[in-house]
Amino acid sequence: MRRFLSLFMLMGVVSVVFAQRTEKVTGTYTYYTPENVTLEEAKRTALDRAKLTAIADEFGTLVTQSNSTVLNNENGRSDSRFFSLGGSEVKGEWIETIGEPWYEISYEQGTLVVTVTVSGCIREITTASIDIVAKVLRNGTEEKFESTNFRNGDDMYLYFRSPVDGYLTVYLLDETTQEVFCLLPYRSSGDGAYHIGHDQPYILFSAKDEPTNPSLVDEYTMTASREVEYNDLYVIFSPNSFTKANSITSDDEVLPRQMSYEDFQKWLVKARKKDTRMSLVITNMTINL
Repeated sequence: MRRFLSLFMLMGVVSVVFAQRTEKVTGTYTYYTPENVTLEEAKRTALDRAKLTAIADEFGTLVTQSNSTVLNNENGRSDSRFFSLGGSEVKGEWIETIGEPWYEISYEQGTLVVTVTVSGCIREITTASIDIVAKVLRNGTEEKFESTNFRNGDDMYLYFRSPVDGYLTVYLLDETTQEVFCLLPYRSSGDGAYHIGHDQPYILFSAKDEPTNPSLVDEYTMTASREVEYNDLYVIFSPNSFTKANSITSDDEVLPRQMSYEDFQKWLVKARKKDTRMSLVITNMTINL
């Protein structure tokens, strides 16, 4: 059916397990918006880059070379040019936003300028992350259909692969209503998370591509009631067993389970603080009427 360590002392001996360092930070970024970018898209981009700036300033970056341009981090301060090419990786991750981001909107010589300041809790990455692959697919189940731009009535699928066994959940945030929908595990499965086998490609939300029980699969069609709507897809994976958030089942059989964004964030922050191996991929999506 398609559905719209501990620290202890004993006999003078001390044993310590070192945790990954966390810090509270504040980041600011000013984004000069290209002509074809809307205000909402500009605010999202500025916010993402403000978070990256704060992480880079605190923990630094891993420098690589991209398009013949070397980007670096000097004296503990990040070079904002890094964000335009993606040639580096910050050595930390954003765990929790504290309070509401503050935006300043202005125009300079006809160019929309968005400045945002955001505070939050970040965690240093000291071990190699799990190299998962998560691709949103539009109107097709092959990787060539990867897209984040949808039109009203388009079908959505998700390609996923992991080098290790683990557990997966997927959530969709409707930025208009600030409601979060649980897309995976499937509504009828009764499982706390969807089990993933290592090195095996998965096409999720497609009954014909479900390897075990196609009748459990929920398939999704993207809809819009306004000219442009924005959704965020949260793909959460861990090699450690975990259980999905406590969401509410809708009386409408075509709707997934749902919860408020605030409750979802509380669950996600708690889960990520508890499990340092948990991976999170957030994909920004647009749906045009």
